[in-house]
Amino acid sequence: MKDQTAKQQIGQELVDRAWHIAKSIRTSILITRDGDKSRARPMSAHVEQPEHAIYFLADASGQSLKQIEAHASVSVVFSDESANSYVAFVGSARVSDDRAKIKELWSVFAKAWWESADDPSIRLITVRPSEAEIWDGPNKLVAGAIMIAAAITGDTPAVGDHAKLKV
Repeated sequence: MKDQTAKQQIGQELVDRAWHIAKSIRTSILITRDGDKSRARPMSAHVEQPEHAIYFLADASGQSLKQIEAHASVSVVFSDESANSYVAFVGSARVSDDRAKIKELWSVFAKAWWESADDPSIRLITVRPSEAEIWDGPNKLVAGAIMIAAAITGDTPAVGDHAKLKV
């Protein structure tokens, strides 16, 4: 029983770490399906672990909305190369016209795309992740030293944590 509790605590710490990495990065790559092809685009993410959601504001005319409506399974990837931290979520997406949530998420950055939160062409993409994969390592300088040492010694470098998680 003690081992099971410890595993659950470690698992929850990794889940929390995945959400933390995503929230700290903000810009993500949203990957949708377009027939038999994957399409990836950078998007500003609003990461809300307590709501178990990643939100995006998108234009109603965007191809990503049509792709989500045809195939709800998406991936959302966050990358912080300087911290050597990466997380990829897989989940289900849905498109809505939730005006209250759009207003809640509105920021000065959204103004680059739309005049105001009341613009009728803004849509909300909500991603509910079911899985995450996390790669979390030491900063670049430390990782570089580890790689050089591994190259010299012929050992496999140990450069951080990697885990697949249910979120």
